[in-house]
Amino acid sequence: MEKTKKLNTTLIFGTLKGSLIATAASLVGILFFAFIIKMFGITDEYLRPVNQVIKGVSILLGVFITLKKQKQNGLILGLAIGLCYTLLAFVTFSALNGSFCVDKTLLNDVLFGSIMGAICGIIAVNIKRKK
Repeated sequence: MEKTKKLNTTLIFGTLKGSLIATAASLVGILFFAFIIKMFGITDEYLRPVNQVIKGVSILLGVFITLKKQKQNGLILGLAIGLCYTLLAFVTFSALNGSFCVDKTLLNDVLFGSIMGAICGIIAVNIKRKK
């Protein structure tokens, strides 16, 4: 019973922590990319790929920072962080944009975020750390 309670607490707080870290990283990444676009006049064809890279790196940061002391449950925690981050980022950037558009792109982002989070979670808990 105690172990289940600890797992639930770790899952909730870990997911929240990782999602917030990833969202903050996305905000910084998007602001930096907007600055680059403004400075160099980059065309629209690069927006989607760079946006996906920013999302992937943000999830990676959120998962790795959150799971640095974990030794198990990387798949579950990573998946939860990726899913929660995707939904939080959708709400955040939709609010900043002034419109909420639920479409196929959101489904793709949820799948990408969940899979990316799960993979990063598996890697994060299996990395050997120096003591």
